[in-house]
Amino acid sequence: MSAPWIDITAQKKGNDVAHSIAHLALVVRDYDEAIAFFTGALRFSLVEDTPLGGGKRWVVVAPPGSTGASLLLARAVTPEQQSRIGDQTGGRVFLFLHTRDFADDYAHMRAHGVEFTEEPRQEPYGRVVVFRDLYGNKWDLVERKHA
Repeated sequence: MSAPWIDITAQKKGNDVAHSIAHLALVVRDYDEAIAFFTGALRFSLVEDTPLGGGKRWVVVAPPGSTGASLLLARAVTPEQQSRIGDQTGGRVFLFLHTRDFADDYAHMRAHGVEFTEEPRQEPYGRVVVFRDLYGNKWDLVERKHA
C-alpha cells in the first residue's frame, strides 16, 4: 500500500532550484483563538504574527522544528469565507500531522480537549487517528512505521 504522505518537492531542471509548498492557508474565525489552539493543544510554534493594517495579520504556525509547509491562519472576513470555516475540504481529512511520539501527542491532545473521531488504529504505513481542529477540520495524526 502506498503511503499517504508523498514528498512532492520537485527539482527544476538545469539550475537546481527546489520548489516546495511554503504555507497552507487555513480559514479561521479569530487569530488569537486559533493561535491558542495550535500552540496549546497541538504544541505548534508561532512562527510569525505581523500586523498588516485594517485588522489583518500575517499569522504563521508550524510544528516545532518543522522544515515542511506551515499554516497561514487567515481570518475569514466575507460571508463566503466564513461559510468555509471548519469545512475547507467537504468533510474529508484535510491535513496530516506527523509525529515521532504518537502516544505522547495523543495524550496531550486529549488532555487539551481535542476531539477525536475514532480510536487510534494501526495501518500498514503506521499508527493513525483522525481528529478535528477547533473549527471542525479533520486531520490525521500519524506516526509512520520505520522501515
